[in-house]
Amino acid sequence: MDHPTHVIVIGASAGGMPALCQLVAQLPADLPAAVLIVQHFAPDSSGEHLVDRLSRQTNLRCLLPQGGELIEPNTLYLAPPDRHLLVKDGYLLVTKGPHENHYRPAADALFRSAAAYYGPNVIGVVLTGMLHDGTAGLEFVKRSGGLTVVQDPHEAEFPSMPESALSNVDIDYVVPLKEMGFLLTRLARMPLASVQNIPEDIKLEAAIAERVVGTIDEVTRLARPVPMTCPDCGGSLFELKHGKLLRYRCHTGHAFTADMLLQRTQHGLEESLWVALRMMEERKNLLTNMASRGEGPYSVQQEERIEEMKTHINRLREFLLNGVPKSPDAANGPGTHSNGHDQAPGGLAAPRP
Repeated sequence: MDHPTHVIVIGASAGGMPALCQLVAQLPADLPAAVLIVQHFAPDSSGEHLVDRLSRQTNLRCLLPQGGELIEPNTLYLAPPDRHLLVKDGYLLVTKGPHENHYRPAADALFRSAAAYYGPNVIGVVLTGMLHDGTAGLEFVKRSGGLTVVQDPHEAEFPSMPESALSNVDIDYVVPLKEMGFLLTRLARMPLASVQNIPEDIKLEAAIAERVVGTIDEVTRLARPVPMTCPDCGGSLFELKHGKLLRYRCHTGHAFTADMLLQRTQHGLEESLWVALRMMEERKNLLTNMASRGEGPYSVQQEERIEEMKTHINRLREFLLNGVPKSPDAANGPGTHSNGHDQAPGGLAAPRP
């Protein structure tokens, strides 16, 4: 199928709604591109409220899609709460597929599907936010021939998402928000390109996401198995690497960048240590009760075991209270919810070398 329009896909998290409002206000009503947005917000948030907020800032038509809508230029589509927004053959899909990087909706899922069907006619954009969503998505866009744009992290309210993208993907443009609308408009007015030679792994991952779940055989075509389990479902993980970006996914569809997986396993480790501390405290109390009822060598033996247990408890408590060593950005936690993550001289951003 022909794809008769450019598609601008945008990912934002913490601080995203103010940034999005500033950005869409710069876009003209006759923008020759569709704008698809993933903003992280709480599952019970009002998507209609956020669409109304954006519509007050722009002359683009703003919609909260239900799925099945034709993708049209001059139109802004915001991913609904707790649903992935995907594209297929010029239409929108709205699914409740597995979380990616612990998010639903996820920018990575949207960017991948757009890259699979629109290829060089995709412009991927990452704005302010915490952690790493959008990094893999920009890598998908880049490998499919599209263009990549990142908000200048020096001005981003939360720079983690832009910085992660810059660290892992060869980004084409890094611009402040005040110049981004003009840049996107200029890029959207470039001639459309033929969609071909999309990498097979991107098309396969996009197809798996459309069906919500894949098979072991499909995932082994994409990646190699590794001796780790998915922190979301306990399934086996598979490792994928393209360029500098290392990712993991299970056949169910949960997906993580390496940094995000490190952060998720960090959380699980800390929870396990607190459980261990509680069990050691209970064991100490039981030994104390046993020692209080006995006399002689048995009681002395129990007292020695109690003192040994106290030593272990104090060491573990000190370790936990001082903090388990954290992965980068782990202290920030997941991207916060809206309501609810290089500039050329003269102003206009130039392509990065």
